[in-house]
Amino acid sequence: MTQSNNQLAFHRFHTSVRQFDVSGRTLLIPDMAPFGTRLLAATFRAVGVNAVVMDTYKGLSLGKELTSGKECFPCQVTLGDILHHLQQERDRLGSAFSPEQYVYFLPDADGPCRFGMYNKLQRLILDRFEGFKDVPIAYVSTENAYATNGLIPPDRAPIFRKLAYVAVIIADVLDRTVWRVRPYENTRGITDAFMDKALRAMTSKIEEIGAGLEFVKLYRLLEDIVATARDFIDPHQPRRPRIGIVGEIYLRTHPDSNQNIVRQLEQFGGEVVDASLGEWVNFVSFERARKLQRRLKMAWQERNHKTLKQVGQQWVGMEIEKLYQAWRQRQVYGAVRKHLDIEPDHSIRQIERRLDANRLFSFDIGTEAALSIGGALAYAHHGFNGIVNVFPFTCMPSTICSAILKPLLHKMRIPYLDAPYDGTIQPNREVALRTFLCQAEQHLASRSSGDKTKVKR
Repeated sequence: MTQSNNQLAFHRFHTSVRQFDVSGRTLLIPDMAPFGTRLLAATFRAVGVNAVVMDTYKGLSLGKELTSGKECFPCQVTLGDILHHLQQERDRLGSAFSPEQYVYFLPDADGPCRFGMYNKLQRLILDRFEGFKDVPIAYVSTENAYATNGLIPPDRAPIFRKLAYVAVIIADVLDRTVWRVRPYENTRGITDAFMDKALRAMTSKIEEIGAGLEFVKLYRLLEDIVATARDFIDPHQPRRPRIGIVGEIYLRTHPDSNQNIVRQLEQFGGEVVDASLGEWVNFVSFERARKLQRRLKMAWQERNHKTLKQVGQQWVGMEIEKLYQAWRQRQVYGAVRKHLDIEPDHSIRQIERRLDANRLFSFDIGTEAALSIGGALAYAHHGFNGIVNVFPFTCMPSTICSAILKPLLHKMRIPYLDAPYDGTIQPNREVALRTFLCQAEQHLASRSSGDKTKVKR
């Protein structure tokens, strides 16, 4: 690439990968969590943005063809999704296709994870296609705790932020309802069929009343959904071994990419709980507040009063947001746990204390590893019978998790399994899962028979 081409590429990172008002365009959202992504799209639509969840995994071959193989697997999946969608739109609309009418929504992250470079790499690839180079990429970032920064008009931005958080927690509850009910359902397939209808009802309700922040009505609908699903449980079935999933957020929540590992574990005799989307959002807010707190200390030491005031205001605002998130999360879980004993979510503060107490890792190091290691310890503390670490092949934070969790959980006599994915079918995957579930069943039986192996805090 010549120097002028390099300059053009870097210029495109600023002009076509940015935060801007997406009103009046079609916002294309990559699919990730089946409930969470669709409720997020509904939240955008509630504030006037035409958001569409793209079909997923249909363009994977194209995503792999246009990457080197060194990228994180989710990068290949999402690249394939956007290219497939735009090609379908161009074929459907013909000469009426206008790339300027679309915006590709692809969040990013700070820190060492390759996720932060997805939208830059995909910008370069989209620019190779004459018809797609005018499709801009919009993002939110973990660097500022997913602040919209102009993505939504100022009069609607606070509404969107509050509604989006509640929608994420509702999606978590819908997920956990499925995972609690489906392994014990009295009629095969009834849970999935009902929850498909429930998702459509919740999506419509968010679009209809979300802009008014009428959360009580959303809670009532959610209670009705959970109370109905509860009746699908066959009370005569014995409780299965509980399996906790941690790992990279995209892989563990995207069923196609992880080859439907939750269903596989259920098929082989387990009851699964995956780490939630809300946990990740809370972690991002927690990390943002910690960073601001460090900046406050530095400003105090340097006697920089201007920075002290500016950062102090940001820190107070972040702490208020954390309190708001905790309040809303308690409301949602409190409303539904009256009807069904779904697993409560992990507290980020407790996860940090658990890490510090064991001197295993630190939030100061950062990355998703802190959340996964702490989350696995929280599962162990709550009596889970096995832990699965789901991640893209070569993922650095998850490799760190594996190095720490494998010997630790072995010492605690809790079954553990690494589940890396890169889009290929591993011939021994089913054997590994069946063996793991057998170990989890033995763990459950030993606990039930009185072998109370203590879990270190």
